[in-house]
Amino acid sequence: MKKTILLGVTGSISAYKAADIANRLTKQDYNVEVIMTKSATEFITPLTLQVLSKNVVHTDVMAEPDVKKVNHIELAKQADLFLVAPASANIIGKLANGIADDLLSTIALALPEDTPKLIAPAMNTQMYANPIFQRNLATLLELDYEEIEPRIALLACGDLGKGALADIDLIVKIVNGILKQV
Repeated sequence: MKKTILLGVTGSISAYKAADIANRLTKQDYNVEVIMTKSATEFITPLTLQVLSKNVVHTDVMAEPDVKKVNHIELAKQADLFLVAPASANIIGKLANGIADDLLSTIALALPEDTPKLIAPAMNTQMYANPIFQRNLATLLELDYEEIEPRIALLACGDLGKGALADIDLIVKIVNGILKQV
């Protein structure tokens, strides 16, 4: 039976890289269910990720396609692994503080405790280094989230520093390593 990966995509310029992540994982015979925040849809269309994942992309916490099931609960129950790539400072703050005001953050709260949870931050260097962000990140790490650390690179804003989304090869390798153990 195929393993299911919930791929959360958030509002970062790196959102376009989620297409490559979804494509590679789908080609490796995983069931990839994509959950996009509203701001992610400003960077890349749900249709792109739908075509590559071979699944309808989930964007709205109030959308209930099957009246007999609560969508965010059903998605959480299906997850063999939860991956947010790219993970914005906003979603990391929400997850660290139990805020559930969109579909992605609501699913995160509904995940079974033993579901592997990965975050791959992508943001400006100053945002990543900010003590408030670092506190939120530390909270998630204490709650059994695993960080796939960002790279040092020339960022879209023109700054050089830590904040670029980790290499796609590394993200896929980590996902494969965890799912071989599950």
